[in-house]
Amino acid sequence: LKQVFNKDKTFRPKRKFEPGTQRFELHKRAQASLKSGVNLKAAVQLPRGEDQNDWVAVHVVDFFNRINLIYGTICEFCTEKTCPVMSGGPKYEYRWQDDVKYKKPTALPAPQYMNLLMDWIEVQINNEDIFPTRVGKCDES
Repeated sequence: LKQVFNKDKTFRPKRKFEPGTQRFELHKRAQASLKSGVNLKAAVQLPRGEDQNDWVAVHVVDFFNRINLIYGTICEFCTEKTCPVMSGGPKYEYRWQDDVKYKKPTALPAPQYMNLLMDWIEVQINNEDIFPTRVGKCDES
């Protein structure tokens, strides 16, 4: 487990929701529903009276955190030598394009592709214009 939580590896710490915010409360509700063994369809349904954008944002961040953790456990086995292509099986090859460094779709080794992808997603999630963190405070009176 030391390698999973090594800060020099791909795993990034979870993005936290600030306690007291509406998104924090939605996050707690989402976590509780996923751990309760309930129907997944019901677990991801928008709770009555909640904003759909907030609910989706909470799930996107949680999904990113889970994928990061899973990838952190396997990244040592996928090196540029063992995984020279980012693919989805023999029929699909993923190429990276960011319009900055990679202006055209570029074939990359899987670890390099994944690092670029995770960095890009993290930038999107941390962009306050896309995922504002101070949407609202819960009224706990």
